[in-house]
Amino acid sequence: MTAVKKIKQLGAQWETQDPFLFCAYHYDNYPKGNIHLGPDAPLNGRNLGMDFTIKDGWRMYHGRSVPGFPAHPHRGFETITIVEEGLADHSDSLGACGRFGNGDVQWMTAGKGIQHSEMFPLLNQEAQNPLLLFQLWLNLPRASKMAEPHYKMLWHEDIPVIQEGGISIKVIAGRYKNTKALSPAPDSWAAKAENGVNIWLVQLDPQGSWEIPVDHSSYNRTLYFYKGDYIKTEGYEIPEEHGLDLFADKAITIKNGNVEGHFLCIQGKPIAEPVAQQGPFVMNDYQEINDAITEYRNNQFGGWPWPKPDQTHGNERGRFARYTDGSEEIK
Repeated sequence: MTAVKKIKQLGAQWETQDPFLFCAYHYDNYPKGNIHLGPDAPLNGRNLGMDFTIKDGWRMYHGRSVPGFPAHPHRGFETITIVEEGLADHSDSLGACGRFGNGDVQWMTAGKGIQHSEMFPLLNQEAQNPLLLFQLWLNLPRASKMAEPHYKMLWHEDIPVIQEGGISIKVIAGRYKNTKALSPAPDSWAAKAENGVNIWLVQLDPQGSWEIPVDHSSYNRTLYFYKGDYIKTEGYEIPEEHGLDLFADKAITIKNGNVEGHFLCIQGKPIAEPVAQQGPFVMNDYQEINDAITEYRNNQFGGWPWPKPDQTHGNERGRFARYTDGSEEIK
């Protein structure tokens, strides 16, 4: 029996399977930066505040001077933000903040409600500032929807990377064979090993092959082929920018084409609960969505303690994280 359930073309937001909600993929070849951490380039011709059309190889998203996503709320799920190239500045309604990137991962549990901003500061004023970012939305089960908000950093120096011949596997969540990832946020669906949540970033040499380890039949697994030329598997020749929904308990070998292939592989046991979603809120029914909207209107999930909604952390700071208890990590 084939291991491939479905082959799908990828867009800006990638279709996922339960327990994931979706994956946003961002690749922007930003120009050199200005003293305000924005692009040293004209912004005319852009729909500032809603700039999602790639123009000159990059977008401002909801940013008006610095690209990114100014303060916005979330409730009922988690964001896992993987910044392989470039930097992201985080600020939130609980007073936590940080700058991370170039291989770092931020794991944030929105839980009962939080506001945060995600800006992309262009620190390099002499050369381009490429950004390669994935953001996975991982659902929370009903029992954890109203957990206390939490965020932690998985610094790239600490994330395990496995080398198997011409294959490199970065183990962001779960495990790969005998290698275990760093711990996720404590209230995450991924915090229990029996839920089988794995997140791997994989690089495959030209003409290389990768046999994906089999796992439990109850897990949903998806492989995203986001960069390369083509792969071959089970009689299919598949170009880049395609995803494969796979049976986790079926053996499958990926044979790469003529250039290095890049993949994101995710899996997990389905939560198998009703999903009600409206914008940044993900609950189990629409009454809970209405409650979330009402509460946000009343208290803004704690308000916004920063001077501006598109908060950034200056030209001089490197990678760091400051948490709600006042502790700080500096990299």
